[in-house]
Amino acid sequence: MDMTNQEYCAYVGRMAKPSPIAKDLAWAFCVGGLICTAGQWLLGFYVRAGLSQDAAGSAVSMTLILASALLTGLGRFDDLAKRAGAGTLVPITGFANAMVSPALEFKSEGLITGTGTRLFTVAGPVLAYGISASVVYGLILCLLT
Repeated sequence: MDMTNQEYCAYVGRMAKPSPIAKDLAWAFCVGGLICTAGQWLLGFYVRAGLSQDAAGSAVSMTLILASALLTGLGRFDDLAKRAGAGTLVPITGFANAMVSPALEFKSEGLITGTGTRLFTVAGPVLAYGISASVVYGLILCLLT
């Protein structure tokens, strides 16, 4: 079958199922809101348990990362993400999922050459950017003060 780009685009447009954008947005909003609500509840829980506000914030981050990593390892995070979309991918839970997924995918290649190296395929660029940005921002702040 020989088609031009325009004919192919028209064909795909006719065959593609329309996306229920309002429903997708509502799900993302609700699930993202539930994750944030859980984080706020955890913050209050850790503060009531005796942690300082800063320590409680760190504990909340670690708890959400642990929960996301466990759900990813059990294969449940992808089911939730398919339904909720950006509601699960935008908060810190999405970053944890992005870290664990490649490590799980390549575990058959071995602990070091598979899991160890693939674990940093997402984290490496994020850490490099974060460190570089903090150095640049620090230099700008130092020059301005």
